[in-house]
Amino acid sequence: MSGGRTSMKIKSVRCIQINKPTAPTRPNIKPGWNTYSFRSQPIARYSEYTRVDGNKPGQSGKAWVQITAEDGTFGLGSFAHGAMGASVVDYLIAPLIEGKDALATELINDQIWRMNEGFQGGIATAAQSGVDLALWDLKGKLLDRPVYELIGGPSRDHVELYATGDDIEWMRELGFERFKISNPFFYEEGSEGLFKLEAHVASQREIAGNDAELTFNPVMSYNADLALRVAERLRPYKLRWLEEPLPPWDLEGHKELKRAMTWTALATGEHHYGRKQFQQLIAARAVDIVQPDIEWAGGLSEILKIYTYAEAAGIETITHMGANTAWGQHFAYAMPETTLAEWFMDTDVGQPVSDKLMPGVPSAVKGKVVPSNAPGFGLEIPEEWIVPWDYSGQKRAVYDAP
Repeated sequence: MSGGRTSMKIKSVRCIQINKPTAPTRPNIKPGWNTYSFRSQPIARYSEYTRVDGNKPGQSGKAWVQITAEDGTFGLGSFAHGAMGASVVDYLIAPLIEGKDALATELINDQIWRMNEGFQGGIATAAQSGVDLALWDLKGKLLDRPVYELIGGPSRDHVELYATGDDIEWMRELGFERFKISNPFFYEEGSEGLFKLEAHVASQREIAGNDAELTFNPVMSYNADLALRVAERLRPYKLRWLEEPLPPWDLEGHKELKRAMTWTALATGEHHYGRKQFQQLIAARAVDIVQPDIEWAGGLSEILKIYTYAEAAGIETITHMGANTAWGQHFAYAMPETTLAEWFMDTDVGQPVSDKLMPGVPSAVKGKVVPSNAPGFGLEIPEEWIVPWDYSGQKRAVYDAP
């Protein structure tokens, strides 16, 4: 924004799709872990549904938000549970904030929260995430500054990464030195499942090496008693943290587990939504590391508040799925107490990790990344890829059998 002008109104808000062309077929690749690894989640209790990621019940892809200012400048943001949250953006949030000052991110964040008071959390909060991220992108463009400068400036030269996936040999080839692996075990499998789980972790530890940081993610599949039994069983493998073993509503279980599990850190937060849920978790000292997802928990404005709560309590914030997105990179680059970011391996073995990124989002190089210093979040998405959300194309889900 030039000439000292400090105000610009929001002209329009809409939910959109980004029609990114399919990446070219690559020679000499093989399917990545995300196409075959069993990953237990709460629905895994029922054996009639697949445990392979991608088409488990309850999953939905991203949607995007485009917010355009009076002068035609626009910002973009994305959010989870897109098919379910699109109408929240178009029919509830858009009419609330159109005409507002495009730089008033805090005011708009507060107004959306107050409008959503009766149904905070879940889909509504995810939709708010996309709106908030688009506002920050727009704000950076209007002020001609990268977002990380607007939230405090760089705290480091680069962001250190850990890679999530079961293809550790491939991830090591790419230069990653820290890893998070999946959980194939659900509590109803009993002792047989525990043996299977230990074999899985042991094999991955052997591939990673004794000195590599290794973490493990059960994704809400345990109760407190089983989580402690699993942690004891996996104690010889020196896990950096145990991630989200319990469902988010089980505050007492988190407190019990953290008190008892003194040899490894307890991390959670992927399925907590908004600062109020995190405030309860942090105030109870029920966690060692909080992991809000910037596309689920309310966007950058909320993550900054969660970070502040956690920092005051001596608890680290490491965002879920952060480094594959421009917003996660900017956050981790600016926050002193955020020492790592997660790089989710959603490409096949042998495929460049940049294939799944949006234009303008820097790729991981040898386990590190530096965010774009272009205005906003630095996205370079061609306008011809941007189309309105297609409600007519929504259809009922079809779930895979095992």
